[in-house]
Parts: sequence; C-alpha cells; structure tokens
Amino acid sequence: MAFSLYTAIVPSYLQMLDALLGLLRKADSFCIEKALPPEVLLRARLAEDMEPFAYQVKSTVVHSLGAIEGVRRGEFSPDTTSPPATFAALTERINQARATLREVSPAEVDGFVGRDMRFVRGERYLDYFAEDFLLSFSQPNFYFHATTAYAILRWQGLSIGKRDFTGKTRIRHLAGRPLESPS
Repeated sequence: MAFSLYTAIVPSYLQMLDALLGLLRKADSFCIEKALPPEVLLRARLAEDMEPFAYQVKSTVVHSLGAIEGVRRGEFSPDTTSPPATFAALTERINQARATLREVSPAEVDGFVGRDMRFVRGERYLDYFAEDFLLSFSQPNFYFHATTAYAILRWQGLSIGKRDFTGKTRIRHLAGRPLESPS
C-alpha cells in the first residue's frame, strides 16, 4: 500500500477530537456532581509555566484543522487568541473542527506532499515541506495538547482512563460480525 498523508493524519485527528468531546462531557458532569465552578477545571494547569486546560483543548483544533488550513495557505502561525471560556464553547469549537475535517478529501491532503509550507511566528519563520510540517510539527503538537488536557483532568480527580483518552479505535470487523469497540 502506498503512503497516504490523509490516512496518516486526518482519521487520527477525528478519533482524538471525538475522545476530547467525551472528556469535556465528563469534566462538565464532574463539576456538576462536585458543585465545582467549571472555571476551576478550565483554568487548571499541570505546572505554573504551562497553559491551562481550555488552552490545551483549543490547541488540538489549532494543530488539526488549523494545520490543514495553514497548509492550504502555505503558511501557519500560532493562534494567540484566548481559548473558549466554557465547556459548551470548547465543545462547539471541536464540533466545528470535526465537521470541517470530515469534508477534507483524501485527494486534497495527499496533494499537499512536496508543497512548500512556512511556519511564521513574529519575525521568525521555519520552512517545511507540507508533509513534514504536518507529521513532524503539527501532529506531535496535537498529541501533546490532547495528552496534557487529559492529564489535567486526571490530576484534578476525574475518574478517566486510557480508553477515555484514545476514544474509539478504528477496528476491523471479523467474519462479517462487528466486534464491540474497546472504548
């Protein structure tokens, strides 16, 4: 099978964004159950010099859909806007990204291979081929922020585990019978 840039990134983005929706639902329920103001979780961070939970979730959208949009333009810059301030607004941001990513065609993403791409931050920039930008910059950042969001919630006391992080995996069906997903 030939390499497909689309297959290497877009289905995983969708899988993890779906899992993040589950984490947001659990975080919201946790706040209700514990009579905890949502801002406590939304502003929680693992370390003083790290960004808070809401930023981590926002950044998964930045490094998935935002990365695809950046490659389309040939330039990507970090999103410095404030993250959404509620679970509902974060959920909406992820749902919009998922809907747009589902519309991205494999042919378009596979057509990015070999295209010039520039990461720009202020006066500084780094030049990439599109596939290297997506696979060596945006995808690792995407997973970093998804992992950090999960870790913040776990550290704050939510009863979540690996299946909550990975979400529904893309399993095969055996002998015409679908197996139950491990998530």
